[in-house]
Amino acid sequence: MTVERAARLVRTERAGTTERRGVADLPFRFADRDLVETIVAERAEPAWLRAERLAAFDAYDALATEPNRLYTPYIDLRPAELMDVRPYVQTAAASSAAGNSGAAEVPADADGLIELLADGVTAIGLSSAANSAGVVLETLGGALARDPEGTRALLEGGQGLPTNDKFAQLSRAFWTQGIVLRIPAGVRLDKPIVLRWRVGAPERALLTRTLILVGDDAAASLLEELSPGGPEIACAAGETVPQALFTGTMEVSLGRGANLSVASIQDLGPRQIAFLHRRAEVGPSASLHWALAQIGGRFVRSRVDNRLVGDGASVEQVEIVFGDASQLFDLTSYTTHIGRNTSGNLLSKGALKDAARAFMKGLITIEKSAVGTDSFLGEFGMNLSKAARAVAIPSLEIDQPDCRRAAHSSSVGPIDETQLFYLESRGIDPDDARKFIVLGFLEPVVARVPMADAQDRLRELLEAKWASRVADASAA
Repeated sequence: MTVERAARLVRTERAGTTERRGVADLPFRFADRDLVETIVAERAEPAWLRAERLAAFDAYDALATEPNRLYTPYIDLRPAELMDVRPYVQTAAASSAAGNSGAAEVPADADGLIELLADGVTAIGLSSAANSAGVVLETLGGALARDPEGTRALLEGGQGLPTNDKFAQLSRAFWTQGIVLRIPAGVRLDKPIVLRWRVGAPERALLTRTLILVGDDAAASLLEELSPGGPEIACAAGETVPQALFTGTMEVSLGRGANLSVASIQDLGPRQIAFLHRRAEVGPSASLHWALAQIGGRFVRSRVDNRLVGDGASVEQVEIVFGDASQLFDLTSYTTHIGRNTSGNLLSKGALKDAARAFMKGLITIEKSAVGTDSFLGEFGMNLSKAARAVAIPSLEIDQPDCRRAAHSSSVGPIDETQLFYLESRGIDPDDARKFIVLGFLEPVVARVPMADAQDRLRELLEAKWASRVADASAA
């Protein structure tokens, strides 16, 4: 928080008034040096980690909310009202590497599970196959206690996060919970690892980091689930349940020839604010697959950074949004081609109804060293009501003309009338036809979810969104 803004807050509080925030003003005020010192003292952290947190705070404090001038007109933090949120300081720690294999807790169709409820760990374990292969699944606090020097090498200097993103530096400075997953070289897991976050206590903030390290020639798949930590809280007429904040990073490192698939289902509660950041360093001949579904939350700001640093590295990314009511989704994708003969295929899709909004922003950067790049970025919005709004901003920055392909495409509009006519002409009810078109539009992520039960759950969530639209129309 700047000195000027802090002074304005003091003046308005003394006057008994509420300050009107601008579209880019931060919706919280807990992030300061005192919080860093409190976290370090409460958790008895080493001196190097204190210095790391303070360096991250200085970076956070100096950064603009939106560093990219192209995207500055499309930021709106006003749906978030978090001035009274209190961050968790002390959180539970656990490690699968400390004899806690917990195979009985792992579903039959998974090779690992960690479930975190607010500041606690409710389940953690690996299958016998993953455990015997040397896979390690633990909280970040558990990793710090078990292997302090190895964890220091992972965290110090913030090399896993972009230096120009304010919210990534926020997590780097103030994290109190996290996950570390290590897949040793040559290990190829047949079943996914499940990372489950359950959050949403009113007026609480959970700041987290997730570190995924996949060794050379290793292969794994992940299923990340973000869901409410409990049932909806009832309130009296005229009252509003306060919002909650979740910030999380996922920092991925892929070795030579590694393969990783990550599916994420975000179905947070209606008063949840989420700042999500995913960043990947993809090594030579390695491949990364993202399948991200954004469904819940009041306001969700998601950023994905892919860095294709090795020759022959590749990434495939699909992110979908299904928004209703007054939800706001702010999605940004950065893909940087550095190695030779790298490839990227990136797709964002949003289906919006009621007064929901979505900003879909993407930038492909092809550096001078990236000879033979093949990259495509597509952003497509489907507005299902007159009040819904989608914005698509794909862009390219090319410093190497010797490319196989460098292209982008975008469109925003209502359901295609030609598709409706085709289905209706074959006897399909008009509303069923619209449903088939919308759910088919979002299917690319559903098909990439690695577990059958999770696929079914995602389809049920999308069906429920559609059903609420039908109910709203009937009520009108």
